[in-house]
Amino acid sequence: VQLQASGGGLVQPGGSLRLACAASGEIFGIYDLAWYRQAPGKQREMVAQITRSGTTNSRDSVRGRVIFSRDNAKNTVYLLMNNLKPEDTADYYCNARRYESGRLYDYWGQGTQVTVSS
Repeated sequence: VQLQASGGGLVQPGGSLRLACAASGEIFGIYDLAWYRQAPGKQREMVAQITRSGTTNSRDSVRGRVIFSRDNAKNTVYLLMNNLKPEDTADYYCNARRYESGRLYDYWGQGTQVTVSS
């Protein structure tokens, strides 16, 4: 599976962005999908996840500000981020992961840059 992330950009504090992760093949119901981010000088951290069964979770700092959606026909998952804050500035990466027969299948998209600044 190849993943293509897009949707980043420059936004003012309080604004919104919708990140997109387009997959080259079917991902829904097969992979756990997640968005990670990495700010300069910091470790990569998970932002939000939606499991293959549809369960969502997110880190405390973004909880209540992010919403998952999907387009099955396009094999694309979206993450709407609302009320963005300067501390949300980072490169964002999408990830698809599953375990099968003791093997880890782990795929990453390239980063899309989010900058929150006035």
